[in-house]
Formats: sequence, structure tokens, C-alpha cells
Amino acid sequence: MRPESQATDGDIVRSVLAGDRERYAQLVERYRDRYARYAARMLGSVDAAEDAVQDAFVRAFDQLSQCKDPDKFVGWFFLILRNRCFAERRRSRSEASLDAADSVAAADRTDGGAETAERRRALQHALLALTADQREVFVLKHVEGLSYGEIAERLSASIPSLKMRMHRAYDRLREELRDHA
Repeated sequence: MRPESQATDGDIVRSVLAGDRERYAQLVERYRDRYARYAARMLGSVDAAEDAVQDAFVRAFDQLSQCKDPDKFVGWFFLILRNRCFAERRRSRSEASLDAADSVAAADRTDGGAETAERRRALQHALLALTADQREVFVLKHVEGLSYGEIAERLSASIPSLKMRMHRAYDRLREELRDHA
């Protein structure tokens, strides 16, 4: 048996399902920050993202017995969070405000001073102009650093369709950022 710090997702999921419910906190700790960034960019609000991630972890815990492959917990969890983000976008339907773009940009590291912070704010504002599908592919590719193959697997989509979404996202971002150049 592996030490707790080196336990795989599958090891932890199997332990939780066997009754060691406290170990679920390791999965939360392992993935909370990573997916909070994803949710913040999808929803345009740090606060909404925190709520979505927390809700997704609660739902995942409640439905853990439905995770067919414990070794692929992170992919299964991602789908729960993704559905939660899309549901929140449908529920709110209102366009995220510039203040929301500012809050997401402020949550990022601001190592490069005011000019870098302004560019981040402009990019976040431009991301909010994308469709949810375009934004999702952009965030997964450029923020999370996933390959098209990994994104295709997570979203159950074809690579050509993802590349088309990305192409449209790039076009829209260029249009939105033209004034900030």
C-alpha cells in the first residue's frame, strides 16, 4: 500500500467507498485550486466559481459510487463541474460585467505591474465575450495546458470540432482585443 501522500485518485476513491470518508478531503485539496481557475474563467466570477467548485465536490461525494472508474476520478469530477458551470450560465443568462472580469483578473498573479494587470483584465473581459463552448476549449487548452486529445476525451468531442471552436475563439478574441493593443 502506498503512503497517503502518494495515493492515486483511485486508491482514495476506493478508500472512501470502503468507509474512510475523511480521505475525500485529499481529493478536494488536490484539485480545488486547479478547477477553481477553470470555473472562474467559465463563469466570469471568482465567487460564483468557488460556489460551483464546492457544489461539484459535494455532488461528486454524494454520487461517488457512480464513478465507474475510480482511477479516472478527475475526468468524472470535471464533467460534474462542467455541467454545474453550464447550468449556472444558463441560470444567470446575464452577461458578466466588467467588475466580474476585474475580480477574475485580480485573482490571478500580478507579477508584471499595472500594465500586465490591465492586459489580464482585457483578456478576461474578452473571454467573457466568447460562447461558453469557445471559452471552455480556450481555458482547457491555454490555462489548464491540456492537449486537444485530452480535451476531446474530457468533453466527448472530436478533435476537428475542438479546433474549429478554438479557431472561432481566436477570431472573436482578436476582435475584442483590437482596441486594447
